[in-house]
Amino acid sequence: MTTHGPVMPIWSCGGCNLPWPCPTRRRELRAEYAGAPVSLALYLGVCLVQAAEDMPWAPAGALHRRFIGWARQPAEVQRRSTAMGDTSRVSGVR
Repeated sequence: MTTHGPVMPIWSCGGCNLPWPCPTRRRELRAEYAGAPVSLALYLGVCLVQAAEDMPWAPAGALHRRFIGWARQPAEVQRRSTAMGDTSRVSGVR
């Protein structure tokens, strides 16, 4: 079981305190839902809706990028962006 679960209602990561889903949890989710991208999207969509209810001040576009936008991005591109210090996809802030 992962320690990188969401801490609600602020949706930070319980394992590293980054905005959830953090890079570690994203990797774990990719592995857990390997071969089931629609199921992953549905799960993340449910999380997005709940996060939008918990954080009504957060811009919808930022929440979309944070919860769903990364899921369609190939894992290699995600690793490169994170390694190069591009945390905009991690934090949901651009």
